Amino acid sequence: MSRWNKERRLLDHEHSTFWHHRLQEVEEPNLMRTIFPYTEVARIDFDYKFVMPDPPAEMLLTDTTFRDGQQARPPYTVRQIVDIFDLLHRLSGPKGIVRQTEFFLYSDKDKEAVAQCRERGYEYPQITGWIRAHAKDLALVKGMGLKETGILTSVSDYHIFLKLNWGRKKALDEYLGIVKAALDIGVIPRCHFEDVTRADIFGFCVPFAIELMKLREESGVDIKMRLCDTMGYGVPYPGAALPRSVPKLVRAMIDDAGVPGHLLEWHGHNDFHKVLVNSVTAWLYGCGAVNGALLGFGERTGNAPIEGMLIEYISLRGATDGIDTTVISEIGEYFERELRYHIPPNYPFVGKNFNNTSAGIHADGLLKNEEIYNAFDTGKILNRPIRITITDKSGKAGIVHWLNTRLQLEGERAVDKNHPGVAKIFKSIMEMYESGRCTTISDEEMENMARRYLSELFVSEFDQLKQKAYKLAAHLAADLALSAEIRSMDPALMEPVLQRALDNFPFTQFMYVVNLDGRKITRNITHIVDRAKYAEMKLDEDLSNRTWFIEPIKSGKVFVSDFYTSRFTGAVCITVSVPVFNASDEIQGILGMDIRFEALAKMEQDGEI
Repeated sequence: MSRWNKERRLLDHEHSTFWHHRLQEVEEPNLMRTIFPYTEVARIDFDYKFVMPDPPAEMLLTDTTFRDGQQARPPYTVRQIVDIFDLLHRLSGPKGIVRQTEFFLYSDKDKEAVAQCRERGYEYPQITGWIRAHAKDLALVKGMGLKETGILTSVSDYHIFLKLNWGRKKALDEYLGIVKAALDIGVIPRCHFEDVTRADIFGFCVPFAIELMKLREESGVDIKMRLCDTMGYGVPYPGAALPRSVPKLVRAMIDDAGVPGHLLEWHGHNDFHKVLVNSVTAWLYGCGAVNGALLGFGERTGNAPIEGMLIEYISLRGATDGIDTTVISEIGEYFERELRYHIPPNYPFVGKNFNNTSAGIHADGLLKNEEIYNAFDTGKILNRPIRITITDKSGKAGIVHWLNTRLQLEGERAVDKNHPGVAKIFKSIMEMYESGRCTTISDEEMENMARRYLSELFVSEFDQLKQKAYKLAAHLAADLALSAEIRSMDPALMEPVLQRALDNFPFTQFMYVVNLDGRKITRNITHIVDRAKYAEMKLDEDLSNRTWFIEPIKSGKVFVSDFYTSRFTGAVCITVSVPVFNASDEIQGILGMDIRFEALAKMEQDGEI
C-alpha cells in the first residue's frame, strides 16, 4: 500500500495487513542476557542502521513532579503542591509548553491537592491522573472528573513474567481491557510502556501499539503512549540497536506501529547520566512530548529536569514562545526555602555556583567582561547575576560585587567600597595571600567574614526560626478556629478536636478556649506528662486581663506573643490566639495555644516540619 505524505511530498510505503507485526507469545521470558547480564554492566550493541531525525511539529513537555517526583522525597503538603503548580503554570508560558501534569489519586490528600489545583482555573498545565491497570482505579479518575489518565502497562518480559506472572497474551488482553474500560467511561487513556528499553519491541510493544491504534480508529479518541525508560538503559547513539536505541524506539512506534508522533511521550530516568540527552533525542526523532519533573526529582536517580528541557527547547526552537525563564530561579529558591532541599551548588541553572567562577584568572576576566566566562546573560535569562569567587586580584570592587550579589542587596541596602566592613574584609584577604595562600576564598569563608564585619546585613537563624514559628502557629490556630466543632463553642465537641491537634503537633503544650467574658470553658488540653503542672488552671477561670485575650478581641485577627518562660513548665514559649466567629462573623470566643519553642526548633532541625 502507499499513501501520499504532504510534508515530504512523496508516497509513503505502508505495510499491508499481511505484514503487520503480531504478538509473539513465548514460553520463557526473553531477558536478553547478552545485553543485560545483571552481574555486570549492561551492554550497548549496534546494528549499524541509521535513522534520520524527524522532529514533531510541536515539541511539548509533560510533568510528573507530583507523581514520580514524590517517590524520591518526603511527600509534599497540599499547600506545597498548589504553590509548585502555580510555578509550573508560569513556567508553561502562554502556549502551554509544559502541557500536562499528573497526580496520584489514592489518598484524601491527593484528591484535595487535585481539587485545589483545579480551582486555580489554569489552562496549562492540564491535570491528569495516574493509575494501575485495575478497573477499580478507573473509578478514582471518573470520580475526580479528570479527562485523561496514565495507566501502568508494563511491557518487558522482566515485568510480564517475573513481576505479574503472566504471559504476553494475557498481558495484552488485560491492558486492552482496561483501555476499553477507560474509553467506555469517557476517559482518555495514556498507556505507560514501563521498562520499554528491556522489552521485545517487535514481539510485544509494536503489536500492543497497533492494537491501541485500532481502538483509536474505532473510538475516535486519541489514545496516547508513554515510552518509559524505567531503568535508564536508553542510548542516543547513531547505529545503536533496539531495544536500547532511543531513535529506533521512537521510529518503531511511528513507522511500524502507526502511532502519530503527537501521541507519543518519552519518560526517562538518569541511572546512566543520559536522561536529558535521551529526552532531547526522543524529541528529535519524532516524539511529541517528553515527561520530566522539576529539578529532575524522580525515583532513584531521577527524571528529566523540566527546567533543563525548557532551556534545550529554546535552544532547538530559537525562540522562547513566551516562556518566562526567570521562574526557574524562583523554583530553585522555593525548593530550598520552603522544602528545605539542599540543591547541589554545581547543579545547572539553580545551583548557587552555576554561574560562579572560582579560578582567579576567570574572576579577573569576568570583572572585565562577563561574556568571557559566563555561558549566557544569566541576569536577564534567569534573574541570576554572575557571581565571583574572591582572590587577591578581586580588590574592593570584587568584594562589593560578591556581597551585593550573594546577599541580594539593592538600592539603599547595597554596600559600596567605602563601607568600613569592606575595608576590613579586604585587609583580611590580603593578609592571607601575603602569608602564602594561593587558592581562592571560598563562599563559606567570605560569608564568615561578612557576618563578622557586616553583621547588620544578616538575619540570624534564630530570627528565621522565630518568624517561621510565628507563621506556623498562626496558621495552625486559624485553621482550628474555622472547624465546625470549635465554632460550636460546645466544650464536648471542642475538646476532642483540641486533643487531636495537640497529639498531631507535639510542640504545642497547652490549648484552651475562652468565651467573650474571658472565662475558660474547656478543660486543660495538655500532654499527660504536664497535666499535673496545670492543676491550678480551673474551668471558668477569668483570663480577660491577658494580652492574648484582649488583642484578638480588639482587632479580630490572630495574635502571636513574644517569647516568655512558661510558669507551668519552665519552657520558652510563645502564645498564639485567634478569634472564634459564629455564623454571622461575630466574635464569640478566643482559641489559645501555648507553643514550646524548643520542641518546635528541634522538629525543624530534624526536618519534621
